Amino acid sequence: MIEGKQTDLPELLPDLVALGFSEYEARAYLALYQLQPATAYEVSKLAGLPKANAYTVLESLSKKEAAQPISESPVRYVAVAPDVLFERISSATARRCAKLIKTIPVAAQFDERGYVWSISRGDAISTKIESMIDGASSHIWIKAAEQNILPYRDALKIATERGVEVLIILFGTQLEKFQFGGTSRTYLHEGNGIPVGIAHKLVTITVDFEEALVAEFENHPHGAYTRNRPIVNLAESLIRHEIYFAEIFEMFGQPIQRTFGTALMNLRRKYLPPAQADALEKLLGLTSDAPPPSTGAPSKKRKEKIT
Repeated sequence: MIEGKQTDLPELLPDLVALGFSEYEARAYLALYQLQPATAYEVSKLAGLPKANAYTVLESLSKKEAAQPISESPVRYVAVAPDVLFERISSATARRCAKLIKTIPVAAQFDERGYVWSISRGDAISTKIESMIDGASSHIWIKAAEQNILPYRDALKIATERGVEVLIILFGTQLEKFQFGGTSRTYLHEGNGIPVGIAHKLVTITVDFEEALVAEFENHPHGAYTRNRPIVNLAESLIRHEIYFAEIFEMFGQPIQRTFGTALMNLRRKYLPPAQADALEKLLGLTSDAPPPSTGAPSKKRKEKIT
């Protein structure tokens, strides 16, 4: 028997409460698992519960099939093993969720395709991205920095193996980590993978011409998900043109850079926010004598430089 306070487990209380346990039930289950078999008095002492509540709480756990009595006079309980208990809860929850996903939209006659949903927190964004990848049937297109899609590498590989076309425009250098064979294709952005502006923070993903998500990962991750057809088309078009350019760059990369500068800096100096252009030049180790961006026609000097 362990006396005193629960050891190394109180941090699990919020997870148990999130699964439908009351705080007393969560405390009692964790204490019982450490003590078992144990009486209500022993559980109350370790869990810090009022003795008068311990019997009721253990009976409640029994009804939830999280604990069971094994003797009388005095009644002693044991906790149901976590792998048995939580696998059952997981399966039951998955079935309920699947039923609700199918039933609620039909019952409410609600069409979500007109909405853009805001998503906060990195874990919620990751769950949505995983769901999009797992649900893809024809294609997944992604434009992202390597560190932001590395967690989904295995899921993308599995999608490729089931015949989904995976196309990635990658900011970074680890091209080999995102080459899955089959119909998949990964390109370094503009042939070099150098992040431009805030590209190192972003993920853009579209699936099956039906859904799109744009997310920013950094201090306070946030994103937007939609099945709104015009917005999905906009995101698809963005990535599609990146794919076009990647193919063109593979064939004509050197002439393009001779004309427009390393990493297209001559163009970027015209159209990027000045702070982002400055940061990119510093990253590339370049010194630009380009004039400030203008809303009018390029100067004569500028024309001579890019023609």
